[in-house]
Amino acid sequence: MTTTDISAQLLPSKMKKLVSKSWEESRLLWQVAFPAILTEVFQFSIGFVTTGFVGHLGEVELAAVTVVENIIELFAFGVLFGIGSALDTLCGQAVGAGQLDMLGIYTQQSWLVCGATAVALTPAYAFTSPILRSLLRQPADVSAAAGPYARWAIPRLFAHAANYPLLKFFQTQSRVWAVAAISGASLAAHVALTYAAVRRLGFGLRGAAVAGNISHWLIVVAQLVYMVRGRFPDSWKGFSIRAFRNLGAFVKLSLASAVMICLEVWYYMALLILVGLLKNAKLQLDIMSVCINYEFWTMMMALGFSTAISVRVSNELGANRPKVAQFSVVVAAATSAFVGATFMAVFLVWRTSLPKFFSDSEEVIHGASRLGYLLAVSVLLSNIWPLLSDFYIFVWSKLPLRLLFSPLHDMWAPRHLLPPSSLLRPPSLLSGAAAVAAGRVTHSSAAVLLPAASPAVVKH
Repeated sequence: MTTTDISAQLLPSKMKKLVSKSWEESRLLWQVAFPAILTEVFQFSIGFVTTGFVGHLGEVELAAVTVVENIIELFAFGVLFGIGSALDTLCGQAVGAGQLDMLGIYTQQSWLVCGATAVALTPAYAFTSPILRSLLRQPADVSAAAGPYARWAIPRLFAHAANYPLLKFFQTQSRVWAVAAISGASLAAHVALTYAAVRRLGFGLRGAAVAGNISHWLIVVAQLVYMVRGRFPDSWKGFSIRAFRNLGAFVKLSLASAVMICLEVWYYMALLILVGLLKNAKLQLDIMSVCINYEFWTMMMALGFSTAISVRVSNELGANRPKVAQFSVVVAAATSAFVGATFMAVFLVWRTSLPKFFSDSEEVIHGASRLGYLLAVSVLLSNIWPLLSDFYIFVWSKLPLRLLFSPLHDMWAPRHLLPPSSLLRPPSLLSGAAAVAAGRVTHSSAAVLLPAASPAVVKH
């Protein structure tokens, strides 16, 4: 028997093994990703629904909500989400070192930092009209309508500051189904509240803003109740004065985590500002509102996969299986690309119908339909790059990149983003998870890194 005959016989078995391995990895991935995707989609859809109701009030109202949500709120979102992302590193290391009680401390520290940041961002909401009109040169009628809406939306800013640390607290421990259920119930309540305030009672932009505030705070309150009612005896032991210790080091790590995320998120903010400078800016803003809302909605899928791949890579590297971690990234990227391609096909087929959710204006519907082809391609790409980008940030901050891509580690791994070991625990514990974050771990010691529960035992 020749070598060619032997290879031909082995090929089917190798393909079966690859398919079986891919199916098992996909199952583990979806077990974490599905509830995370639901959470992201439900929470984002609160703003999506608000824009849909307001868009039918008029073109000025739609443009006003668009500039507030995609310039003022997106600016705040980038800062708060970036600062809150520091918990990815800290909570993962705390679980890896077996110090579950530190999860509650880190969450409280993040509340302090995010709350102070929200206070610092409040003037941007209070002075939205002059900022948009005088500084960013947006249309006068849009800026005038956006000002009151932004001021009414200030409570939502503090809800975001409280919500981001809570999400990280639950995701680190794979308690994601409860959060998805809370988010879904809040979205259903938001639809009813917004319909009553905008359509039935005629409160317009003010009613839409208040309905959004209530819905976001419902999520925060429900999550707080879930956290403090004894469901997390090891990780939540109540409020503690320890949250004020090493707060300066926590702030430095939070700012480092915020830099790249802000640059990514603020791209869309800059895009809206430029659109507002075009001729017939009000119409252009309405058209871009339709496109950006749909793109962001589909991007929530990729963010859910980002959460899942962080858990999967952590588990496999913690078990000293870097090749399996590589395979997890490949499967996640392929799955996210397939989902993006599906959405791309949907937008190509229904590009003339989807804009009607946001507006009754023929000009807006026609303009958004014309951009449907570009939107479809953008949706495909937006379902891939957040996964790879967030994975790279995750690798930067948690583990030595050489475990996965050793040539790239020597060239690009940014040492200044790695968390200070003094922030985490006494020096005697640095041989474990903290050593991983500091880039001093070897293959044999990588098994101590277990930032989250194994997807096979996700708690419902």
